[in-house]
Amino acid sequence: MSVRFQDKVVVITGATAGVGASAARQFAAEGAKVVVAARSQEGVDAMGHELGDHGLAMAMDVASEKSCKELLHRAQREFGAIHVLVNNAGCNYRGPVDAFEASQLAQIVDVNLRAPVVLSRLAIPYLRQAGGGAIVNVASIAGKIPVPEEATYSATKFGLRAFTRALAEEMADEDITVSVVSPGPIDTGFIMEHLEHVPDYFFSQPISSANQVARLILDCAADGRLERTIPAGTGRLATLGYLLPSFARRLRPALSRKGRKVKARLMAERKKKG
Repeated sequence: MSVRFQDKVVVITGATAGVGASAARQFAAEGAKVVVAARSQEGVDAMGHELGDHGLAMAMDVASEKSCKELLHRAQREFGAIHVLVNNAGCNYRGPVDAFEASQLAQIVDVNLRAPVVLSRLAIPYLRQAGGGAIVNVASIAGKIPVPEEATYSATKFGLRAFTRALAEEMADEDITVSVVSPGPIDTGFIMEHLEHVPDYFFSQPISSANQVARLILDCAADGRLERTIPAGTGRLATLGYLLPSFARRLRPALSRKGRKVKARLMAERKKKG
């Protein structure tokens, strides 16, 4: 077992389920002390118990700057340093923009974009004090191509990728790396518990596991590579669709037909499980 993060301190938001929880477990398995944060007190308590003495869990809202400050302060106080920040917390409401209240759309922006910007800014002094480190942001392939019925979500992920790239340039002369992981569909509750509302064409692409995405987060924290995308082929297709919007529009009906069949199967499997 690799121990790339032996005695390193890692802070992860959105870390009580899915990709965040998987990343927390993998960092811990590689020797890190892991600080997990999420809104759910129940989820935080469970992860804290699982991590034991090598973990710290905190229920908090990443949209609150005060809570972000407290999260980093507690991590430093408990473990003496911060070496890695993983901005993983996410929020989404799927459907046309005018189907939601303005406050709901603002929440997507606050959680997906404002919070990573604020936490990254707050973490930089801690990373410098530790002698260097890494920031890893979890974006989406929806940040590579505009996604109808997820317009605000897509906008935040475009913004997060841009922020990552710009901040990486700012940190280029320091021992602080900034990376982004851009996954497509993932087999987590974020998608699988809301199948009815996810556009059909999403399911035309391979579905990754939380563990696969988490491994890419660890790889970025270890080597500082600017961006990793999974599945790679879906990322290339998204980039092509972004550069050639007319191609994307022509292709979408075929992708929707393919994805509709996969979605129907997944819904049937979920119904069978009860």
